[in-house]
Amino acid sequence: MKNTPLTTIHEALGAKMAGFAGYNMPIVYTSISEEHHAVRSNAGVFDVSHMGEFMVRGPESLDFLQKVTSNDVSQLKIGQAQYSCLPNKDGGIVDDLLVYRMPEEHTYMLVVNASNIDKDWQWLLDNVDHEVQLENISEKTGLLAVQGPHATELLQPLTNIDLKDIGFYHFKIGSFAGIDNTIISATGYTGSGGFELYVREDKLPRLWEKLMEGGDIQPAGLGARDTLRLEMGYCLYGNDITDKTSPIEAGLGWITKLDKGDFNSSDIFKKQKEDGVSRRLAGFTTEKRVPRQGYGIENEDGEVIGEVTSGTQSPSLGHPIGMGYVKKPYDKKGTRIFITRGSKRFEAEVRRLPFYKPTT
Repeated sequence: MKNTPLTTIHEALGAKMAGFAGYNMPIVYTSISEEHHAVRSNAGVFDVSHMGEFMVRGPESLDFLQKVTSNDVSQLKIGQAQYSCLPNKDGGIVDDLLVYRMPEEHTYMLVVNASNIDKDWQWLLDNVDHEVQLENISEKTGLLAVQGPHATELLQPLTNIDLKDIGFYHFKIGSFAGIDNTIISATGYTGSGGFELYVREDKLPRLWEKLMEGGDIQPAGLGARDTLRLEMGYCLYGNDITDKTSPIEAGLGWITKLDKGDFNSSDIFKKQKEDGVSRRLAGFTTEKRVPRQGYGIENEDGEVIGEVTSGTQSPSLGHPIGMGYVKKPYDKKGTRIFITRGSKRFEAEVRRLPFYKPTT
């Protein structure tokens, strides 16, 4: 397994470490619940340096990205980021990602999932038919996500950039904690606000140290990252979206811009929007038992209508939540469904996403 530059620090803090996407990552430091609540009420920091970053440069970089991503990259202004996906050519999803429009002319940064770095890189290379230069900077880049309603006030003393001026899905580049050329991005995966901080990999320990000096930011592991994203109904690649699921089925029609021109699988997505899809990703709650990926979903008559893709005990809500693909019309709010595992069967109710709505 690979290590991030902070692995020894995580271990010294007593983090429970485990393999994730080929990296030795902190899963939990104290408890998932404590770290989860710290992010919802104050601020927590995640080491997400395992994520992948690619640079796309060249006079035809926009045309190339319009072809390989689902969202409309032409709408991005310098200093803006965009959530999107890489469709394959069969109506599925290679990966979901962020697209950043950088200050340099014809230059973009793509941020992809750690488990898909090699796959995504090869996919981009295989799809190059424009005048572009691609560079994989994943090994050179460190990334910390500081998430929570108090992130802005806790981070402001570390930079002369006015963090309140960075709108949602916008970013600025400048000095942070004495580290030049830090990308400060108002994005995240928790729904509680905050920033993602991109620095050179060798600067990551210094960044972590400066964040920890005040003692107000809670180190948080991937366990809390998962419960936080699931409360918001955010998809996790490999669970809720895969190369066999379309963005239309996954409720990601809003990042699938069919009026921008042809792109990979755009004809398939147009047909799905016109004709409808037979299944949709739905959220649901249960009273006691936690649904897990791979559990079956049935209707009242015992007919199999889908499968669970994600599930957890929600720390914020105090009961289990989950997501899964179900046949239409069982995706409608209030529908009674049943989660099954072997001979065991328990009731669930379809709910509108997100499960949790932050108050700030």
